[in-house]
Amino acid sequence: MRRHLPAIEIERLQYLADIKKRYALGAISLEEAKRQLKEKVGKLRPYHYALMEQTMTEENPEECFKENLSDLNKLLEEMMDYSIPALPDDHPIRHYYRENEEMRRVLNAAEDLAQYPVIKNQWLELLDKASAYLIHYTRKQNQLYPLLEKKGFDRPTVTMWTFDDMISNSVKKLRPLLEANDEEAFIAQVKELIPYLRDLMDKEEAILYPTSLALIKEEEFEEMKSGDQEIGFAFFEVAGTEKEKDDIRPTDSFAQELQSLLAKHGYAVGRDQPLDVTTGKLTLEQINLIYQHLPFDISFVNEDELVQFYSDTDHRIFPRSKNVIGRKVENCHPRKSVHIVREIVEKMRSGEQSKAEFWIDKPNLFIYITYYAVRDKRGDFRGILEVMQDCTHIRSLTGSRTLLTWADEEGTPTTTPDATTAEPTENRDDNAKQATEINEDTKLKDLFSQYPGLKEDLARQYAPFKMLQTALGKLILKKATIKMAGERSGLGTQKLIAMIQQAIHRDGQS
Repeated sequence: MRRHLPAIEIERLQYLADIKKRYALGAISLEEAKRQLKEKVGKLRPYHYALMEQTMTEENPEECFKENLSDLNKLLEEMMDYSIPALPDDHPIRHYYRENEEMRRVLNAAEDLAQYPVIKNQWLELLDKASAYLIHYTRKQNQLYPLLEKKGFDRPTVTMWTFDDMISNSVKKLRPLLEANDEEAFIAQVKELIPYLRDLMDKEEAILYPTSLALIKEEEFEEMKSGDQEIGFAFFEVAGTEKEKDDIRPTDSFAQELQSLLAKHGYAVGRDQPLDVTTGKLTLEQINLIYQHLPFDISFVNEDELVQFYSDTDHRIFPRSKNVIGRKVENCHPRKSVHIVREIVEKMRSGEQSKAEFWIDKPNLFIYITYYAVRDKRGDFRGILEVMQDCTHIRSLTGSRTLLTWADEEGTPTTTPDATTAEPTENRDDNAKQATEINEDTKLKDLFSQYPGLKEDLARQYAPFKMLQTALGKLILKKATIKMAGERSGLGTQKLIAMIQQAIHRDGQS
């Protein structure tokens, strides 16, 4: 980490660590600690404090949760320069600041509302925004932390991720309390959560983001943008450049990287030159296409426990970004799951186990996840293969099928209107009328097919519907009915139908 930062005398950091520790233990007063800092340490930047924490203090997964930033600010206020450079509007770090600005407004509104008797409708909008904000943590964990790890700064992954998850879990508990009319528990949870959220945002802005700006190069931030786009943002949309849109779904990246790797070892292979694989010959282009068309997702972790590869499919279940490549596998999981990751790796490495399976069973969704030990011909451990598949459709199959039936013959056929069948403009009001016939069994995918702008309209009105744009959302959309969407979103069937009818009516008048 140190080699990526401007030079600083190591003695100054040692003094900083010692003074901070003695002040925390009560061995010296605040005034004496500040006097010693001024005399022995001098002016600091946030990344100096981060370097001290990374290299000179004992790792504690709960330190971010326990450390009081206001006390730290009192200690360092005269010594720390928190200024940050002006950032362009499309800078990845700028998006984090913008999300925090909006979330602070949400917290201020919640704080005011918590003083009065609970009225559900007043709280629902705030809960929608708080739920939308959680994508801030997803992007941070999958995009920012991996880059910092590569620079030797893994403290956020170890400590801040725990705080991220604690807040995420607390936010997710609020709506059930509100729906259950447990007003006392709901308000108590809100009041407990607000200071934690503010503290975490303060820690991000005081240490994490300034240190990221010091460690990460501008070209690396540019590369980060495509992954940020794929995961998404809270409260606003970010327009990507054509290059970024292409980067989200690269068609040649795997083939090019494999070609470069072979070239480094003396194997000059063209993209159209067949390679000998275990049972046949394939070109690099064919290998890439096969991975992109697998009906399931795979990831490979090598014997050094580094993520080396994941398949980039259109139906990908969970978000992935290229920043995961080269990352320690245990750093790709929440702290509460690391012990499970370690157990899988250790037992597969030792040969005690060769397979571990998990599944997620929710209404109209069944995800099956399997880990396989990868061994060479001598039986030596070479890594772990993760296979993840949406088995919802497979689980629903019954009986036998021995005759050919095409997929589009299983459901209601769709037609594309031509000049002879296109609906006249004067009949557009009939669309709004037809919307009144929507019921709880109506499928969302049919509505979105009939009204192309409906999905975006719903996402603008109600933040949780933004997840329909994600890979997991696309899977859910295949089966989702109005009843299912109403239950999952917390709106309820009738309120969702009314929202859809209003959106269609607006479209019919435009």
